[in-house]
Amino acid sequence: MTLAWVRQGFVKQAAVVGLAMASLVAATAPGAVVAQTGPLRIEITDGVIEPLPFAVPDFIPADAAASQFAAQISRVIAEDLAGTGLFREVPKGAYISNLTDFSAPVNYTDWKAINAQALITGEVAVEGNLVKVKFRGFDVFAGKQIDGAGLQLVGGTDGWRRIAHKVADVIYSKITGEGGYFDSRVVYVSESGPKNDRKKRLAIMDYDGANVQYLTNSNAIVLAPRFSPTGDRVLYTSYESGFPQIHVLDVGQVQQRVLSAGDGIMSFAPRFAPDGRTVVYSQSEGGNTDLYTLDIDSGARKRLTSAPSIETAPSFSPDGRQIVFESDRSGKPQLYVMPASGGPATRISKGSGRYGTPVWSPRGDFVAFTKQNAGRFHIGVMRTDGSEERLLTASFLDEGPTWSPNGRVIMFTRETQGPTGRALLYSVDVSGRNLKPVRTPEGGSDPAWSPLQN
Repeated sequence: MTLAWVRQGFVKQAAVVGLAMASLVAATAPGAVVAQTGPLRIEITDGVIEPLPFAVPDFIPADAAASQFAAQISRVIAEDLAGTGLFREVPKGAYISNLTDFSAPVNYTDWKAINAQALITGEVAVEGNLVKVKFRGFDVFAGKQIDGAGLQLVGGTDGWRRIAHKVADVIYSKITGEGGYFDSRVVYVSESGPKNDRKKRLAIMDYDGANVQYLTNSNAIVLAPRFSPTGDRVLYTSYESGFPQIHVLDVGQVQQRVLSAGDGIMSFAPRFAPDGRTVVYSQSEGGNTDLYTLDIDSGARKRLTSAPSIETAPSFSPDGRQIVFESDRSGKPQLYVMPASGGPATRISKGSGRYGTPVWSPRGDFVAFTKQNAGRFHIGVMRTDGSEERLLTASFLDEGPTWSPNGRVIMFTRETQGPTGRALLYSVDVSGRNLKPVRTPEGGSDPAWSPLQN
């Protein structure tokens, strides 16, 4: 067998993959270790892999009203899985079996013949304004259903894409042993107009670029939106008053308020603490820029740093005990970690160049960052102590990483050069594989990934 799941050499972590295969062929990556029987457990220490072949026949409509949803739902599931770079869809033209009954036994021989190692089948019914989706996932070579991959999901007809994403999350999780990330959203800055007169407004979309909604108008420059831990609020910086101030917006009601630090005081680069009640941010006052925390309910503020250098771009660790941030206290921007309550900071960036916009992984094991070196910009990751630095991208301008909810994928801004250059959103796997653009109606920058939706 060739395996579809990898956690690159710098991770060196085994994954339990729930497909049991009777006959296995070693993965093409050197250093791959493959178990021969039972549930597959693999550790891959190289980023070269062969995606796992899967098949998703069009889901079966249980009634006439379901016909418009059945094929669309199966398409979104297939696109979610294939889009990871860890799975490869078997073309429908290769199918031997034609599924017409969801409850009928699977003819595994037909799917083995076309080398489909995983099979996802489903049935869709519509009752009033509700869509009901039954689905099952099968391990073709073991000739059995994958444990836990047989459920029914129900939602509104206007939320059929979310149901598809949830199905894909279940299949992804059962096969990789990781949490999913398809049923999530991204808030970002939508950009339009020429480079010298760029209009910016906040927008929110599904992780794959669908269902775009605009949260603000383009009357004022907006920057750096950041989701709350529950995904219901967004922090961002706005120049509506003429200088930067932090705003918080309720996503569901599209209502906002200013978290003002006082007249004439600039505040920016906000980010929620894991508790959702505290915000860490940069404040510029008297020619000095330091980090502060703010209790949203009480308005109480606390100064965390006090130095003549610029301290900005703070990000909490998932347990809320530490903050990673950017500072030029050494002469040029570098990355530092300090206790969440303030105190001595330890520099973790050790390479040449300038480092910025650090973001702690949801897993707590890595920090993503922007690096500028030798005229190029990079998105990179390093351990939280600065070890095992790895650059994932390189271009004229890559910046502003954000993590998927499962810590597997990083989305960021890539800007093309020249007078007609524009900012676009891209994503890349933490292994450095599967670099690809994220579709948006206009240009986009400053993405921030939400947690999984409820």
